[in-house]
Order: sequence, then C-alpha cells, then structure tokens
Amino acid sequence: MNHRAAPPSEEPLGVTREDAVATLWLNRPAKRNAVTLAMWQGIARLVGELADDPSVRVLVVRGAGDHFCAGADIAQLAALADPARGAAYREANRTAEDALATFPKPSVAVVQGFCIGGGCEIAVACDLRIVERGARFGITPARLGIVYPAFAVERVVKLIGAAATKYLLYSAELVDAERALRIGLVDEVHDPGGLEERAGAFSTTLAGLSLLTQRAAKEMVAAVVDHGAIDAELARTWEREAQAGPDVAEGIRAFTEQERPRFTWTTRRERSTRTGER
Repeated sequence: MNHRAAPPSEEPLGVTREDAVATLWLNRPAKRNAVTLAMWQGIARLVGELADDPSVRVLVVRGAGDHFCAGADIAQLAALADPARGAAYREANRTAEDALATFPKPSVAVVQGFCIGGGCEIAVACDLRIVERGARFGITPARLGIVYPAFAVERVVKLIGAAATKYLLYSAELVDAERALRIGLVDEVHDPGGLEERAGAFSTTLAGLSLLTQRAAKEMVAAVVDHGAIDAELARTWEREAQAGPDVAEGIRAFTEQERPRFTWTTRRERSTRTGER
C-alpha cells in the first residue's frame, strides 16, 4: 500500500481506498494542511459515510505532502471572537472530532512533519498514531491567546494524563516524536522509509482481523476510560453479539485448518444499510 500516493483531486479533503482500507487525506499541502471550517464540516461528513460503508474496515488519516496538519487556518481563527461565527466554528470542530473518536472501526493517524493544534486534535481523536521520526507535536493556543476547546482538552488528558497535557498547553512548545512516544501521545515511531511500509502493513493487518473483536474492545476501553468500569449490560451485549455472529466459528475453523480467517461480521447499521432494513 502506497500511503504517499496523491489524494484523488485538488479538493482540501479526499478519500482513497485500497481493499478494505480507506485513507482520508487532509489536502492543503501548500498551507501545511491547515484546517478550515469547510474542512471540519467535510471531515464529519466523509467519516460518517465511511462508518456506514461495510466495505471499509479500517480508516487511515493522513496529510498530503510533508506535514500532517499545522493546525487551524489562522485566517479563520478571528471568527472565534464573534459569538455566532465562533459558535458555528466550534460546533463544526467538535462534530468532526466526535465523528473520528466514535468511528466504529479501527482508525490510525499516520503522521509526518508538523502535527500542531487542530492537527493534534485530529490525531488524538483517532485510535492509534504511527509517526515519522522527524514529526513534531504541539498544542499552541497560548501563542494566540485562544482557549483550547474543552472537548479536545478532555481527549488529550485521557490519552496522556494531566501533567503532560499541562506541559503542552502551558508552554506551547513543540516536542519531537521520541518524547511524544514517551508520554503516550503516539504509539510507534519509524524512520521515513519505514513509516510507509509499517503503515501499509499495519492497516492491512487490522483490516484482516475480526471487526467484532475490535469494535467490542473499542467500546469497552472507552467505558473504562470514561466511567472507570465496563457496564455489565455492555459486556452482555457483546457476548450475545459474538454468540450470534459468524466470526467465532470462522476463527476456530481457520485456526484448526491453519488457514487465514475470512471474518465477515459488520455493525448492525451496516447490515441494515446493506439489506435495506430500517
């Protein structure tokens, strides 16, 4: 899989697909992929469409060119001072982040270059982050006198803890990939050539595993992070889903016969869309 392949058009957002892996591109390389209001709105729409597509089993989020995302487009940040325009911008921002955070399949941010401000929001909203050794990370509203969105602060604290979040927000400093790995902001660091190979192989591996297991794990982990425990009813729901679905039998069959499993479980919404049910 060639993750450095160009997005399909010159639009500021694009989607490419290879087998069961969809890649969402931030595509303003001349602006280091700075995010506009229209892009926040488009992210929510495109991620929602991919969530409902049963042919998509993994979402990769990337930036075109040399950078992942240098943050929000500064030309539009003045809108935050106007109550109505600021509210519309923040709502679009939050809706996009929520769409990524609640995406019902594995999501992976593949990061090179700058990942700053709104770019960090996007990466943190994904499940996992695989990055290039030269990447730089920062949350820099203190340079502009802006209050970082509360929902974004919550996600960062849940990921890296209070002290590390305070350091990034107070100082507005950029940290390198190795420090980001140490504080838990990213999951893997690779040399430039190795990043592409690992991103392709990892996303393909995820797409070939049981989405049932992955979706259950995502909801259970979220329950622990948000509430400190997994609700008994949530656990029973997934136990029943596993018993009724095809993946357990397929996994056992493939293991016994020493074959690659062909997992077919999809979410209820996808099944309803595919069969025309309401």
